[in-house]
Amino acid sequence: MSVPPDSVVPPPPPHEPVPPPEPLDAVGMPSREERQWALFAHLSALLGGLVTSHFFGLGCLIGPLVIWLVKKDTMPFVDDQAKEALNFNITVAIAAVVCWILVFVLIGIPLLILLGVAWLVFVIIAAIKANEGERYRYPFTLRFIH
Repeated sequence: MSVPPDSVVPPPPPHEPVPPPEPLDAVGMPSREERQWALFAHLSALLGGLVTSHFFGLGCLIGPLVIWLVKKDTMPFVDDQAKEALNFNITVAIAAVVCWILVFVLIGIPLLILLGVAWLVFVIIAAIKANEGERYRYPFTLRFIH
């Protein structure tokens, strides 16, 4: 049997290539943007501490504070990590003041060096963990902001 020519179905029009979808994050995993802002919260403390080192490094509080205030209502992961960075840097600032007082009994200088190295290492670890989407908790941190 043959099919009459007017009943032949034309081929479908060529489709435009559809870009592949962005890979979905695992369930409960923060988005790429949240991970990036959390990374910035930790690294901004590092940058602020290095830039304002002649002012006792108090600039390490400004970056996490600003990021926390701006993003706390829209990004829960950034809220958590910016508060953590802020609390840690407040704790380090208090410890630095105590070390400066102890300089007069000569133990403050080695303690300041140890504190500086520990601060640098913990901030780098926190930034890496935040970028991986893990909620990092600094050790020895007083939790002023909840």
